[in-house]
Amino acid sequence: MFDFIVAGLSAWGLGARAAWVAAMGVTLGMIVFLIWIAGMVSRRVFIPAVEKAVLKTSNKWDDAMVGRGVFVAAGWLPPFVGLYFAAEMFLPPGAVAVACRRLAMAAVVLVGIGVLRRVIDAVADILRDRRHALSWQGYLEAGKIVVYVLGGVFLVAVLVDKSPWGILTLFGGLTAVLILVFKDIILGLVASVQLSAKDMVRVGDWIEMPSHGADGDVIEISIHTVKVRNWDKTISSIPTHALVSGSFKNWRGMSDSGGRRIKRAVNIDLNSIRFCTPEMLARFATFPLLADYVRQRQAEIESHNRSCGLDGDMVVGARRQTNIGVFRAYVVAWLKANPLINKDMTFLVRQLPPGPQGLPLEIYVFSSDKVWANYEAIQADIFDHLLAVMPEFGLRPFQYPAGFDFT
Repeated sequence: MFDFIVAGLSAWGLGARAAWVAAMGVTLGMIVFLIWIAGMVSRRVFIPAVEKAVLKTSNKWDDAMVGRGVFVAAGWLPPFVGLYFAAEMFLPPGAVAVACRRLAMAAVVLVGIGVLRRVIDAVADILRDRRHALSWQGYLEAGKIVVYVLGGVFLVAVLVDKSPWGILTLFGGLTAVLILVFKDIILGLVASVQLSAKDMVRVGDWIEMPSHGADGDVIEISIHTVKVRNWDKTISSIPTHALVSGSFKNWRGMSDSGGRRIKRAVNIDLNSIRFCTPEMLARFATFPLLADYVRQRQAEIESHNRSCGLDGDMVVGARRQTNIGVFRAYVVAWLKANPLINKDMTFLVRQLPPGPQGLPLEIYVFSSDKVWANYEAIQADIFDHLLAVMPEFGLRPFQYPAGFDFT
């Protein structure tokens, strides 16, 4: 068979080199065949057996490795490693042997890059279900970049037969150019590391960033962008470095707390505020939430006026209850009786400075239900009740004159 190949090559005009070419061709063919056999055994027998054994374990991290194809990618290593050693052992020294070894090493580097990339993706899958581990996304993306850069350096070093450290030194001399070219990548990388290290934002957080039209839940964090699904179901893409260099509001603190803040005022017409008459106090005392307050407060006021020698009917000088004061006490009692208000958090019913819109009476409490729709319903119910009950205390909510007022 070998003589037949030599004769055929000689007929093609190779002459004395026909024997060498035939020997080299047969050797390379045998090497390629053996490597192909090794690859088939590795990918068809060994790798499936390993994956089957891995899936039977109780660990989850190795399942993620299987899902990302780490073992399948690693199955390409034995053929190329075998090609390298076969070229060194069976091929005579020369350009062909050197080329085979370099190509084999380059293939090993490429396979290594693929394996490491899949390992990083598997780690991301493992951490995805953990609440606080989502902040590692930036580090994982940075790890991918490091793998690609170092892999590219080693690949070039293998192909040109130079030290990788020399190539890295060359890159160091081009630092200014590289920074200019990869400015956005570098800014994003640094920003993502800062976001992760300081735990500024996580996937699932509700953030507001008006400068970029973002108001919704974070659905993805990468080196380059942070994607936010807004409440109108649109998607906003924010440059990662903008979150570090700019300002945004993260509602995670509210989500992790025991309630959601209600901070709203109702404006009361100043002309409707007056001292309480005995008839008014008698009627207020019939309100279940105010009975004890009205009696105790009136007793306290009468005791004070007697000690000061003041007549309780005096408009100037003597202490008297006002309808706005009784109404404020009613609001406090009514909110404390509301099971949807968190009593362990800040609880205030206060007056703000009066102005052209009347006297603002502000409610500053926290609802125990933090779901947006439920929170809005709780807030609306509170002010529905307050506006409706206000006339019972002789008070009027303030509003600018409308057509009805003139008629």
